[in-house]
Amino acid sequence: MAISKGFGGWYFHSQALIADAMHALTDLVSDFMTLATVSWALKPPTKMFPNGFGKVESLGSLGVSSLLLFGGLAMGLNSVEVLYTQLTGESLPTFLQGLGHSHSHIGIDHGHDHGHHHHGHDHGHDHGAGHGHSHVEIGPNINAAWLAGGSILVKEWLYRATMKIAKERKSSVLASNAVHHRIDSLTAMVALISISLSNILQGASWLDPVGGLLVSLMVIRAGWSNSRAALFELADMGIDDEMCYEIKKVAENTLKAERLAGVKPGVAGKVKSVGGIKSGQNFLVDITVALEEATVTLEDMARIEGMLREQVGEGVRGVRKVRVKFIEEGKEEVSEFVERGEEDLESESGSEAGHSHENGGECKHGEKKKEK
Repeated sequence: MAISKGFGGWYFHSQALIADAMHALTDLVSDFMTLATVSWALKPPTKMFPNGFGKVESLGSLGVSSLLLFGGLAMGLNSVEVLYTQLTGESLPTFLQGLGHSHSHIGIDHGHDHGHHHHGHDHGHDHGAGHGHSHVEIGPNINAAWLAGGSILVKEWLYRATMKIAKERKSSVLASNAVHHRIDSLTAMVALISISLSNILQGASWLDPVGGLLVSLMVIRAGWSNSRAALFELADMGIDDEMCYEIKKVAENTLKAERLAGVKPGVAGKVKSVGGIKSGQNFLVDITVALEEATVTLEDMARIEGMLREQVGEGVRGVRKVRVKFIEEGKEEVSEFVERGEEDLESESGSEAGHSHENGGECKHGEKKKEK
């Protein structure tokens, strides 16, 4: 599809279609990167990676989004160059042309006057029958609209098919990929409108590069949004309020069913707080349960923990790991972070220099490193 759009944009002199083709090419690379990172991210946890490989997917998402972002910037600069040349008849400064990597084949004069007075490639040499191929005034061919219209239909079908599979498999990555197909259909719609108006309105060939500029802005917006989300995910940003509410609701229903089963209310406990982070398409969840009874046994806590892990894992899409913490009702939850002073940090930085990770992430409790 990217090749057909690119060839059609070049042949039919459509800057909007060329911009859409460049976007489709970045999406093709995006699809391959998505497949590679998803297959890796779904591998089970290991001793070295106890939380799984979800962050691999986040890295892949950042790479794809960056590609989309810079591709959109290049498309935008190219469209600005074409628009500037059409409106003024002059070329942009050389350094701006280099930024856009303009390889436009729509025959625009870049100001290289070789003494033949040509606008574009005007071959009129005063022979009476001038071969005037002045491409400055040539807008996009109406046939380019067929390619844009076909792209809208194909991309909308891909969106619906991909979203259906994403819901069946509860895959947020496939859902994001489906949204990309929807963005593609919208950008193709912009190209279709700009091509059509350029042919309907006389002297409005400038609408085509304007359409290309709008396409690039949509691509830049999508690329920035996805890059921002990937960076937050890599920085272990907490899960959103909607996800916390969904997890808390399932956990509370689980504890409620435990009380209805005849267990004392104090033993069943209450949900104190819910938190966690997102790792790729996986959610690593922390649930704090407050217990009233002081005589709660380890067996009671193990049963409650097992039920919460099972019910939350089955009831909330994407939950991969559930960690349960118990506290006494009425007591404040203690932070898990260990406070360090500047002196402690300086002393630890020296000791960590000789620390070995030969055990693959497995902690050998009670074993000291043998001195050589």
